[in-house]
Amino acid sequence: MKTLVVLPTFNEVENIVEVLDRVRAALPEAAVLVVDDSSPDGTAEAAETWGEHHGGLTVLRRPSKSGLGSAYRAGFSWGQSNGFEVMVEMDSDLQHDPASLPDLIAAVEAGADLAIGSRYVEGGQVPEWKWSRRAISQTGNRYAAWVLGMKVQDSTAGFRAYRASALAGIDLDAVRADGYGFQVEMAYSVARNGGHITEVPITFGERARGTSKMSFVIVVEALVLVTWWGLRDRVLRRAPSTGPSRTSA
Repeated sequence: MKTLVVLPTFNEVENIVEVLDRVRAALPEAAVLVVDDSSPDGTAEAAETWGEHHGGLTVLRRPSKSGLGSAYRAGFSWGQSNGFEVMVEMDSDLQHDPASLPDLIAAVEAGADLAIGSRYVEGGQVPEWKWSRRAISQTGNRYAAWVLGMKVQDSTAGFRAYRASALAGIDLDAVRADGYGFQVEMAYSVARNGGHITEVPITFGERARGTSKMSFVIVVEALVLVTWWGLRDRVLRRAPSTGPSRTSA
C-alpha cells in the first residue's frame, strides 16, 4: 500500500537524520513528510539535505510553532491530496522505534482502519519508565476507555498507522485537540465511524537527545476533553460531527 510517514518536528536537528535513516531502512518504499514548525536549530535544512541524497522526502515548512495535532492534520491533508493509502504518525525523537513500522503497516493491510503502536497490550513495554509514571499513563488510558466506551488500551499513543479511507471519514478541520488529546480524539473518531482498531505491541523508549515538547497543560487538556466527550455523547447524547459514517466490516 502507498504509505506516507508523517514526522512533525521542532528543534529535532540532533535526531532527524537518524530517524530518517531508520525509517528508510524499515520501510524502503515509503515516502516521508517532515512537517517543520520553523525550527531555529536547522531541522528543516538537515532534512532537506538528507532528501537530496536519498529521495522520497518532502519538507512542509510552517511559519510558526502550532502544535502536534495541527502538524498531523496538515500532514494528513497533504497525504490525502497526494493519493496515499496509509498514513503513519510517529515522533521524531527516537522514542518510537522505526523497526516497528512494518508491523503497523501489516495490521492495516490485514484490515485495520487504525493500527496503534501500544505500550499496554501483551508484548508492549516501557522499560525505562518508573512505576509511578507508568501507573499515571495507564490510569489515564483506562479513564479514557471507560468514559468513551472504547476497547483501546493505549489511546494516547502517538505511534500509529491510519487507512486513508478512515481519515477521509473524519473532518480534520474539526479536530482541535493537541498532544494526548489529539491522539484520543482521532481514535475516538475512527471508533465512532465504525472503524476497526488494532493495537500492535511496541517498546517505547526514552528520549536520548533534545527536549520533550509535552507539558502539564497538554495532559490537563486531554483529561478535560475526554470528560466533555463522554458527557456529550453518553449522557447528553449529542453526537459529534466527524464526517460521513462508515460501517465496520
